Amino acid sequence: MSAGIINARPTGIVAQATDLRRVYKIRRGLFKEPAELHAVGGVSFTLEAGKTLAVVGESGCGKSTLARMVSLIEEPTAGQLVVDGIDVAGMGAAQRHNLRRAVQLVFQNPYGSLNPRKKIGDILEAPLAINMPFGKDERKRRVQEMLRQVGLRPEYAQRYPHMFSGGQRQRIAIARALMLSPKLVVADEPVSALDVSVQAQVLNLLADLQAELGLAYLFISHDLGVVRHIAHDVLVMYLGHAVEQGPKQRIFARPLHPYTQALLASTPGLSNQRIVLKGELPSPLDPPAGCVFNTRCAHATDRCRAERPVLRLLDERLVACHHAEKFLVDGGASVPAAENAPLASAKLSQPAI
Repeated sequence: MSAGIINARPTGIVAQATDLRRVYKIRRGLFKEPAELHAVGGVSFTLEAGKTLAVVGESGCGKSTLARMVSLIEEPTAGQLVVDGIDVAGMGAAQRHNLRRAVQLVFQNPYGSLNPRKKIGDILEAPLAINMPFGKDERKRRVQEMLRQVGLRPEYAQRYPHMFSGGQRQRIAIARALMLSPKLVVADEPVSALDVSVQAQVLNLLADLQAELGLAYLFISHDLGVVRHIAHDVLVMYLGHAVEQGPKQRIFARPLHPYTQALLASTPGLSNQRIVLKGELPSPLDPPAGCVFNTRCAHATDRCRAERPVLRLLDERLVACHHAEKFLVDGGASVPAAENAPLASAKLSQPAI
């Protein structure tokens, strides 16, 4: 990519969250007090330039809510969020607008995230027209450069979204996210709607862009097979809480929380264990006392049902489990994580057209 599109390679800490919380008020009827839904209950992390933090967990765990807070769509109820060195608490509308240039989103559904009535060139030009003092010719030039960067032909700018495959549409969505030279890209399930072979191409593209541009990724996913290939660090969430957090290599090689073990066991090729979770995910409106996972955990004790564990450092990662030492000694072994290798063995410079 030319120096005209990327102003400077990001360095250092791009985003930092401290005890981040999001609570929703839920109306229950005319004469009842609103209930509180704790979608995110105290999550902390530090994300550096050129690194990927993958947030994993089943539906309803709070990972998408966390993504909306980090991408400045929603404000935290409590806690601190610093993005690009700026504390987002109490920011005015103008400050928030300016900071959004540093954080961009790639959505899950490539078929719904692009306006079907607009040409690709107009879609990619829109962020520049709104935010940057460029003329029409300069915007067109930058659109063509960005299309090349994501492996598409510049002449595709004159086509409409329905003329592209799902993988090509997601490349276009990635190009749109990069038009303002962000430092952080929040990718919310960016490949879950794509075929497996196309997933590999898109993940390889994301890895190449990160290596070249120094981008930080907050990667939301439920697919640990995908996370294994793209993440540097992993944050495992359950019912709004972080239950295990740390380097990918440590967590994939020997998970210390029973929920992490169950997630890995449910993904073919990632664990030599067979774990079947009992029961259903509790309602976030009525979470269980003690450990949030105790109602489905085969190792739960009276202490687990009465006392909520806090995240503590063990074996170079954070884990919220009273019995984590047992798993460190007795087992929990899984398949070692690949060292950020591409999902497909062959890198593709151009997508299938």
